[in-house]
Amino acid sequence: MGAPGDIEFDDDVQRRIYRHVERSGTTTIDDVRDEIRVPAPAGSKPARSGTTEPRVRLPPEEFRDHVDAMVEAGHLVERDGTLHLAFDEGTEEYTEGDLTYRIRPARESDRGGIEAAIREVAEEGTSVAGERVAAEIDEQGALLRHNDRESRMFFVGEVAPDEDGDEWSTGEGEIAGWVHVDAPELDKLRHTGELTVGVRERFREHGIGSRLLERAIDWADEANYRKVYQSVPATNETAIDLLRDHGWENEAVREDHYLVGEEFVDEVMMAREP
Repeated sequence: MGAPGDIEFDDDVQRRIYRHVERSGTTTIDDVRDEIRVPAPAGSKPARSGTTEPRVRLPPEEFRDHVDAMVEAGHLVERDGTLHLAFDEGTEEYTEGDLTYRIRPARESDRGGIEAAIREVAEEGTSVAGERVAAEIDEQGALLRHNDRESRMFFVGEVAPDEDGDEWSTGEGEIAGWVHVDAPELDKLRHTGELTVGVRERFREHGIGSRLLERAIDWADEANYRKVYQSVPATNETAIDLLRDHGWENEAVREDHYLVGEEFVDEVMMAREP
């Protein structure tokens, strides 16, 4: 799924279904059907007010046809009676030393784990932009966004849930790190995306940050972004070195832009082309 604004729907009903799922993050099929109302057939009993046109739910079979068409078109994913936005699947598994982990697209069910990881890293004073992102997804109640105003994509590093590090059958693992790309739907900025990346301290030095960064850059390239950028405190030398190792360059420095603890810290603005 590429940049926002590139989605085509067969009709207005499908557009409304998509927008409801996009706003909700995840929702049951019954809730969506209850939300999407259409004008009542001719001859139906008028609304009680007598002034508004009666609106009804779609018949189950007709609504099911719309959902099936959107799933088949790659706009939505259906899991256990719920609907989610469909982003390209693709899970990569790695083992570094005694740690096995996956790099994969995030799901709405990851929202709590991602928020916790962002806030844990933010407490170190190393991810001010990430802290803002955590506040945004908490306020909006949705992790992934893809509409006519913005596109927000997350990938996560997920650690195997068992002690041996080689079994995934017992359930989802723990979120070890994240990378996110966020782009506004503004003509003059549509070609750019803001990126944040972070790894929880106890999972560092296993290549998770590098692989998350590479995955996000590949996604931005496929989505036709011309530039991705990130702003970090000058004290976050680990992140700055990581970005430079992956071809990022300094664009500007704003002196004393952040207040971390009791100290003013410079902001280093970095960018690269996908």
